[in-house]
Amino acid sequence: MKELLYQQEFSKIREMILDSRNQAFQAVNRELVMLYWEIGKYITQSVKQQGWGKSVVAKLAEYLKKNEPELKGFTANNLWRMKRFYEIYQENEKLATLWQELSWSHNRTIFSRCKSKEEREFYLRLCVRERYSVRELDRQINTGVFERTTLADQKLASIEHKLPTGISETFRDSYVFEFLNLPKIYTENELQKALLSSLKYFILEIGRDFSFIGQEYRLQVGNSDFFVDLLFFHRDLRCLVVFELKIDKFRPEYLGQLEFYLEALDRDVKKQHENPSIGVLLCREKDDEVVKYALSRSLSPTVIAEYETKLIPKEVLRKKLNEFYELLEDP
Repeated sequence: MKELLYQQEFSKIREMILDSRNQAFQAVNRELVMLYWEIGKYITQSVKQQGWGKSVVAKLAEYLKKNEPELKGFTANNLWRMKRFYEIYQENEKLATLWQELSWSHNRTIFSRCKSKEEREFYLRLCVRERYSVRELDRQINTGVFERTTLADQKLASIEHKLPTGISETFRDSYVFEFLNLPKIYTENELQKALLSSLKYFILEIGRDFSFIGQEYRLQVGNSDFFVDLLFFHRDLRCLVVFELKIDKFRPEYLGQLEFYLEALDRDVKKQHENPSIGVLLCREKDDEVVKYALSRSLSPTVIAEYETKLIPKEVLRKKLNEFYELLEDP
């Protein structure tokens, strides 16, 4: 009995150590990023006021290396990156609370790979909220999460009144499952198994607030059994979320099946304090006009999305996004 009590006490001390270490790491990281910001500011001002160029910055790098050999990361290339870091965010002070929360590696990835201020702000907020590793952040940029989310927000707007408030960046119009390694021809069962075997990456794609409940989740209605492909719970929206998988093009009849599952979940599974369940129908492809017609009479909170099993070239996504912006600008 005493041994058990000791273990509980020891566990508390361990948590204190880990919490303190994490806070210390965050403080050191914040100071380091702020140092790079100040160096970038100094170099920017010196370039403008004293005519510093690449040769002067190269001499600065050599000076630091000679006089402080233990210092790492102050190469000429990195010093220019600090200058760019400052120049990108100097006129947008509200983002300082975001980039200070991220490591230099995160910040460098965002400001070097993102093409617009909107895209940079999107990934800063996403990274802070989801606590992505640099590798996970890189994957999100590669799969065009910014472009897909921006386009999805507009396409989902027509049914937003049937979804809970605060769905921005929660559901998308399309998903990318490049991690599945599926053959050219596959069954719905094979798709389901592949997603479950790569559940970590699946949740990374759909969002970390999704908690997995089960596959082939059994619903009993009357004397019949029905099975939901994948069932999740969304912590922020506080509701059950059904993912139904289809390997072909969207058909209106698929919507009736999904609505039946949502009704059964809300009547027999949903807890009293939870919000109405949401359905996500994942199809290999869809016709937006057909989807619009099918959803016009629907009473259930439902998202119809398509998925790709290979990366969509970012050039294609950016072209679609630019076309969307052009439509907004047209009188």
